[in-house]
Amino acid sequence: MAIRGTMAWVDSLRPQVPTLSAAELAGRLKSGDALTVIDIRELQERIDKGAIPNSHHVPRGMLEFWADPQMNYHRDYFVESGRYVVYCAGGGRSVLAALALMDMGYENVWHLDGGFGAWEKAGQPVEDAAATSRWQRKP
Repeated sequence: MAIRGTMAWVDSLRPQVPTLSAAELAGRLKSGDALTVIDIRELQERIDKGAIPNSHHVPRGMLEFWADPQMNYHRDYFVESGRYVVYCAGGGRSVLAALALMDMGYENVWHLDGGFGAWEKAGQPVEDAAATSRWQRKP
């Protein structure tokens, strides 16, 4: 059996996940829409590139554990009635993450089309995550 290409697989899953563009997300945040923005990139990506302002960093490998209210790892910003937008660097990992949250029972989940790269390209504000992190940028 041949190994399935990851991006082809992710692309086949995209129709199952509600999507917001960078402009749509920015508009919703500006209007005061109560969205919780989840950054699932690796910590070093967040430190090196910055983040969408006020987003929560949830490493992809910990998402299900932090989102599960029965786990000791649970984070209080994950609530059943919450509204979540998940993003990664380019919009692939966020499809998988959004599907995971939906499979867990979260009903209001979107992924950011094009990820952080699309957010940056659209000229949206970027928070300097390194400024408030105890972790350092590596040269």
